[in-house]
Amino acid sequence: MARLIVTAHRNGKSSVGLDQSIPAKPFVSVPGFDPTLIWGTLATPSVPWDGSNVAAGGRTVLPDAGGTKLMKVTFPPDSVMTSSDFDPAAAGAEYMSRLPGLAEQFEPESPGMHTTDTVDYGILMDGEITLELDDGKAVALQPGDIVVQNGTRHAWRNGGSRPATLIFVLIGARRRNA
Repeated sequence: MARLIVTAHRNGKSSVGLDQSIPAKPFVSVPGFDPTLIWGTLATPSVPWDGSNVAAGGRTVLPDAGGTKLMKVTFPPDSVMTSSDFDPAAAGAEYMSRLPGLAEQFEPESPGMHTTDTVDYGILMDGEITLELDDGKAVALQPGDIVVQNGTRHAWRNGGSRPATLIFVLIGARRRNA
């Protein structure tokens, strides 16, 4: 289980303001898929830390322009979604419930493909995964690889036999006309 440590100021000195475990909460309808929203900041964060976490109880998992969200996502092998007992309707409902704001960005006609108004820093921590782009390019990642995803249409594909875990920092952006 992962752990979250947040520093703070106490009596003019740096201290630990929060030290807690980050529990796994995998989807029921997509076994092994575990997206965990960990932390968030406003567009203009302030220090010292005031004890709040923008990620807690928000209307969307996506940050507002200039804000940030920190997520840990474990992707199961794609075979989970292609198995005969996979229920796409149940998965869709769970996505809408657990990932508001992001779930609506997924394209029903192209499963997994989505576009968000964010700059995402993604770091593959464990496993192997492929970043698929809409120009047909597929980029295979190994642990330690880093992706800077600039609001482009993309999908994550796990063609392997074991889960892949990524850490994402999402930075809210304003989309301009290209």
